Amino acid sequence: MSVLRPQDQLPGLNAATILLVGTEDALLQQLADSMLRGDCASELKVHLAQSLPLPSNVTRPRIDLIVFVVNLHSKYSLQNVEESLHHVDATFFLGKVGFLATGAGQESHCSIHRNTVLKLAQAYRSPLLFCDLEVESFRATMAQRLVRMLLVCAGHVPGLSALNLLSLMRSSENPFLEDL
Repeated sequence: MSVLRPQDQLPGLNAATILLVGTEDALLQQLADSMLRGDCASELKVHLAQSLPLPSNVTRPRIDLIVFVVNLHSKYSLQNVEESLHHVDATFFLGKVGFLATGAGQESHCSIHRNTVLKLAQAYRSPLLFCDLEVESFRATMAQRLVRMLLVCAGHVPGLSALNLLSLMRSSENPFLEDL
């Protein structure tokens, strides 16, 4: 079993790499294209994977941010993410992992309740974002948000680290149970 570690590779000069993990290939590709379309001073690299672990015989750049994409219309999507989480080193959860739930706009068609994904994100102390990736304007906005998160996680924003970002993104309305 291959575990993905944040320090396995040396960082690239002025490069930032995001790994999008999810079962919705077409939506992930559209999100990746939206991210690459934006104007950015750093060299962005977007890698897509249906699940983890990644093949060990492939050379890849250092991964600065992992985003697990859960489609609320598919129980298989949630199961895939839960299984993939076992292949991520614990140090990634210090601000370099996020969850993205898609399909929340059509709640009548959801087979996964929002609270299930919320509890998963809280268990891993990682931010959870909601976005309907099928809508172009929402997808473009989410792409911009993910690029900003990626630049912070890659260390390209002076004075701000992934841990700072994690504490800023925590919701004051839904504190972790242990903090009460």
